Amino acid sequence: MIPVRPPKVSTRHRDGAIHAYVTNSGATGALEPVAVFRPRPGDEVVESAVWPDLQRVVYTTLNSVVCLTRAGDVVWTSAFEPHSDQPHGHRPGCALSANGRNVWVYRPDAMAGRGGGDQWVVHDAASGAVMVRRELETVGHGAVHRVHPVDGSICLDVGEGQDGSVIFRAAPGSGGEPEFVTYPWWDRCLIDLSPDGEQFMTVDHGQRDVAFHRHPSGDVLFTLPVEAFGYPEETFVEWGGGYLTPDLAVVVLGGEGQDEEEWFRYRLIDVRTGTLDAELAVEAGNPYEVVPLGDGSWLTSGPAGHPVRWSRALSAPAPRQPRG
Repeated sequence: MIPVRPPKVSTRHRDGAIHAYVTNSGATGALEPVAVFRPRPGDEVVESAVWPDLQRVVYTTLNSVVCLTRAGDVVWTSAFEPHSDQPHGHRPGCALSANGRNVWVYRPDAMAGRGGGDQWVVHDAASGAVMVRRELETVGHGAVHRVHPVDGSICLDVGEGQDGSVIFRAAPGSGGEPEFVTYPWWDRCLIDLSPDGEQFMTVDHGQRDVAFHRHPSGDVLFTLPVEAFGYPEETFVEWGGGYLTPDLAVVVLGGEGQDEEEWFRYRLIDVRTGTLDAELAVEAGNPYEVVPLGDGSWLTSGPAGHPVRWSRALSAPAPRQPRG
């Protein structure tokens, strides 16, 4: 019997609701939501994650993390104390562990004015009880979680604005407590984990190169400076892209033409050989809406706010050539 893959769920926030979409169904084109969750009245959602069975959602606001059922009933909530009146500069984030048992929450407490540094907190997904609380020596505005597809570990990239970016990793420990590692860089931004779990991709904080690393050690497999792509001198590497397949990664290049109009190109890299491959034909409003899914497909945003799933067999029109 062929095992059935659990749904891979992506969320979008529209019209005051959290819309959940299944992205590994095989369907291409505009996706319709498979579930819609209504946050508590007055809650402004920052980030969200939906369980594969589509029955619960967890989301962060500036001052709390909340878990709701599909019917809108509160399962649990945890407030960030003390309440912060800072309206900007801090975006709490959340992610669901691979086994669905824990919710990981990043708290940018320093920028929120709560005193001390940031926190990375692990909640029991069923009850909301705090299982682990990790104090981080960062002053971040926000962070990105990446859940490893194989070993159950989770990575966190904390963005500190002009001061750079710090990447942490938490792996299941022998005694039940996670084992935390801080990678020895402040100037690299985590972009994606490979779908086979063997690599991860980073971009220089100054946007001058892209690097591919062995997981979990972080050893650099190869680095490509922006000049290697053969575009005009003012080209930079965007903090976007990711793994299209285990063997191919999408690197996003950007710049301005002579008329000061921005352009972006999407170049494929063979990550087994470290060599340039073809360009990926993508049409998108900005490079961050292009989300490679690891199975040969990627998402962009549609005109109605719903994601659109593309594959290499059904790709978007090629963008205009950059001008030097």
